[in-house]
Order: sequence, then C-alpha cells, then structure tokens
Amino acid sequence: MKKQIVKNKRKTKKPNIIVLSGYGLNCEEETKFAFELAGGVAQIVHINDLVVKPTLLDTCDILAFPGGFSFGDDTGSGKAFANKIRNHLSLELHEFLSRDTLCIGICNGFQILTNLGILSGALTHNSGGRYIDRWVDLKVTGKSPWLKGIKNISLPIAHGEGKYIVDTKTYKNLKKSNQVAFVYEKGPICKFQNLDLNPNGAMYNIAGVLSKNGRVLGMMPHPERNIFFHQSPLWQKEKEILKRKGKSTAKLSNLNGDSLKIFKNAIEYFTK
Repeated sequence: MKKQIVKNKRKTKKPNIIVLSGYGLNCEEETKFAFELAGGVAQIVHINDLVVKPTLLDTCDILAFPGGFSFGDDTGSGKAFANKIRNHLSLELHEFLSRDTLCIGICNGFQILTNLGILSGALTHNSGGRYIDRWVDLKVTGKSPWLKGIKNISLPIAHGEGKYIVDTKTYKNLKKSNQVAFVYEKGPICKFQNLDLNPNGAMYNIAGVLSKNGRVLGMMPHPERNIFFHQSPLWQKEKEILKRKGKSTAKLSNLNGDSLKIFKNAIEYFTK
C-alpha cells in the first residue's frame, strides 16, 4: 500500500506581508517593493489602522518593521513606537510571533524590536556621535530562514543610533545559539573605499541578531536598498572591468543585488 502524502497547504500559497508605517517610518515603500519583487503579496498598514483592526495579523505571515525615524527619535530610537505597540498590540503581537510566522526589523525597526524585548541587546548612539550614511560589508554568522544560502553581503546603512550593545553573558548565549545574524567585516566595498569595517562601534562587530527560533531578524543595514546590482558602489567598477576585457555589460543590469535573497528566503519559507 502506497503511503499517502498529505501536502501542507500552508506551504503552497504566496505569503501575506504587512509592512508597518506611521509616525516617521519612511522606508515602507521600498520594503514593500522588495517583498513583492521576491514573490510575496505585501500591503502597507499604518500602525493606527492595526491598533483599530488587530485581526489583520491573523492572516499575516510576515511582519516588517521598516527603517526611518519613528516619532523623530525624540525619546530615543524606536522607543515611542515600541511603547505604542506595547500599550495597544502586545497580546496580538505575541500571538503572531507564537505562530509559524516571520518578522523583520530594519534599522529603526531593529531598534523597535529591541525596545520591545523581542530581540536581545540594545542600540545606542554611534561611537563617533554622528549620523552615518555609507556602505558596509557583512558576514553571515547566524542560522535563520531569512539567511539561508547567504555567506557574505554588502549593504548601505543610515543611522545615528546603530551601535549594538549587549552584556557578555547574553552575547555568549547569542553566539552559542547562532543568534548573531551578521557581523561587520572588511569586505569588497570597505577595501575599495578604504573604510573601517565597524562604522558605529557596535560591540563584537554585531550588525544584526535573531530570536532564539531564528524567525525574527533585526538588522541595522538596509537590505531593501540593494535589491539591484547597479545600486552597489561597485557597479561602475565591475562594468569597467568587463568593458576592458571586451565583454558585454548588458547582463549586469539584470542582476539582482545580494539582499534580494533575504526577501526571497522569506517567501520560499512559505512556498517550498
């Protein structure tokens, strides 16, 4: 008798994605575009609308906290937005994360997730005391559906409070359980532009961390800003190398940036 295979219907549909917006978050459009380019169905939802209708989370598979400057960062990056969620959506968010879902916090979104206590550690002012806008190179050191098949990646950053801090005991636990998602490294862009590998003084060079189950990812760099190869600072260099070798550069314009893989991994978690 043939063994009957029961297919998990949940793994065959396109996942539904909610990208939060409101009060200074300003990267929702790019984040939505990245998820849709990767094959998902995304909608931008204002935090007030989610407070009024929290049942929107019931059919949501992926929740994204995008970058920006929520509430002007007047009380510290991500704190006011985190308090709004804590006061109005704490139970609903807990139930969402208890299901087989994915969640990502990018830049200000990462700060929100640490303020909520969903991710370990905290983000504070950059060591140099200045806002930083540049590119960084990252080494993937964590295990997560978000990071499947990625070893190294280069992404832009734009923050004033991106210095990750954590106590020694917590860091050892994070490292032991593969929850350190990314560390800054001296990769191709840092070498090409002669930049320091750690832009903000983050402890242990940490650029992103994961929840214990790996389904929640928080990261300071912006993956939604490198979904096409020509967004990279190395674009012109690579194009010139091909031209000097007499090779066609046409294919480069069709190459996706490294970080599209992050969004594709999230989609494939629900479809494969």
